Order: sequence, then C-alpha cells, then structure tokens
Amino acid sequence: MTNEYNHLDLHGDRVAYRDAGDGDALLLIHGMAGSSATWDAVIPALARRHRIIAPDLPGHGDSDKPRGDYSLGAFAAFLRDLLDEIGIDKVTVIGQSLGGGVAMQFTYQHPDYCERLVLIGSGGLGPDVNWMLRFLAAPGAELILPVIAPKPVLRVGETVRSWASSAGIRSPRADQTWRAYASLSDAATRRAFLRTLRAVVDHRGQAVSALNRLYLNAELPTQLIWGDKDNIIPVAHGIAAHEAIPGSRLEILPGVGHYPHAEAPDEVVRILDDFLTEAPARARKLG
Repeated sequence: MTNEYNHLDLHGDRVAYRDAGDGDALLLIHGMAGSSATWDAVIPALARRHRIIAPDLPGHGDSDKPRGDYSLGAFAAFLRDLLDEIGIDKVTVIGQSLGGGVAMQFTYQHPDYCERLVLIGSGGLGPDVNWMLRFLAAPGAELILPVIAPKPVLRVGETVRSWASSAGIRSPRADQTWRAYASLSDAATRRAFLRTLRAVVDHRGQAVSALNRLYLNAELPTQLIWGDKDNIIPVAHGIAAHEAIPGSRLEILPGVGHYPHAEAPDEVVRILDDFLTEAPARARKLG
C-alpha cells in the first residue's frame, strides 16, 4: 500500500519513508512543505517494475522536525545516509520542485550513487519563483504564518474538501496545494518550512541556481518534465536546463501545472518508463 510508512532512526531522528516494489531503485524526492504522499498517484505503476524509495525529508511529513540544517547539502547527505541504512547503492534520482534542487545537489555530492536524473518542475534553475514564496522568505513570516493557516480555517477547508471529494469533484493541483498549506498549521512544521525556504529563496527569488554547474552532469542521463501552466516555477527554467545539459530530454505537458506527477500521472509514468528503458545508466565508477 502506498500510504504505509516504514520508519527508522537516523542519527537520533525518526525518518519516515515509503518502500514499494522490486527491481532497480527509484529515489523520489518531494517538494517544500510536501511529503512522500505527493507521489501516491504514480507509485503503484512505477512499483510494478522498480523499487520505490520515497522519504519524507527532515522537517516534512511524518519525519522528525529537528532544529537543524535544512540546506540542499544537508538534505543530500540525509538521502545518502538513508540509502546506506537500507542497503541501496544505486538509484535513479527523481525530484519535484525543491526536490529537484535536492536531487541535483545529490548528484554533485554523491555521484557514485546516481544512475539517472529526473527533474519535475524543479527548483534551483533560475531566480524566478512564485511571489508568495518570496514574501514568506522575508523577515517576519514566522509571525504571519499562524494567522495565514489557523486550525479553524483548516477544519472548514477539510470539510469542504471532503464534500467535494464525495461529490466527485477532484482537482489534483488544488489538492497538492492544500496539503502543503494545511501542513503549516503545525508549529514544528512551520519552523522547518521557513528554515528550508530561506535556504533557497529570498525576497528577490530563488537564491540558489545550478545552471552554471549543469555541465558537470553531462554524462548522466537526464529527463526534464514540466507543465506549461506551472505558476510556481516557470517552464522557461526547464527549457534553459534542457539547453544546458547535452543529451537531456524535455517533456512539456499542456494544461498541467506544478504537479505533473499528480495532475497527469499516466503521462508521467509513460515518460519515465520510456526514459528508464531507453536511457542507459551511467557506468559504475571503479577504483
């Protein structure tokens, strides 16, 4: 079942992750204020041919939310240690939004673990980002967030969401946004969210860009997937990354927003199946 977590203790912190299927491993990395639940629509199909490892990053979901380092480098080190703990030494790294930035950082820090790279609406490829994230990165957001996401409003929202679901009204894009918004009602999650956000975004936009380092991944098979209606991170970032990575593949999905894996899961699974079948894994380094 995709909604079942495994848990382990990693350096004194409780880590939640999903582990499904068999075969070559796919490491799925979610976005900011998200969790591994974001992948629910694609895990069952992908798990038919692959082993899926989908963690809740520290500070997110069901994992602990310590007072610590929430930089891209810290997340990458966390993923390496998690893979070591569960005995996996090779993965295709798949990251969405913030998870794309973490995925790129992981390929730089720990290249021997990486066979392929997939970026879905990825952060870390240019300064442009939704104005709300720039606003929340500014000083004082810790005072505003409890007002923006109070528990009474969330209770009403959950009631409306439940009614809409029972009436057959479903919007994967709105559902993903609501999950992220609702998570901020928890004080520990808010603190972790702000630490994570401020590690990569300031009032001018994304403060971390991998564009000038993408050439380092020239030998790593890379697939980019973007929605042409992404209002969080513009599709222009995906086009620029595609041009900067020789041999990379780019799929732009019409009418799709920031969550292609939830909004168009069948299409994303098709793209991944083609990529994983046709793109040869990078040869393992020896010595």
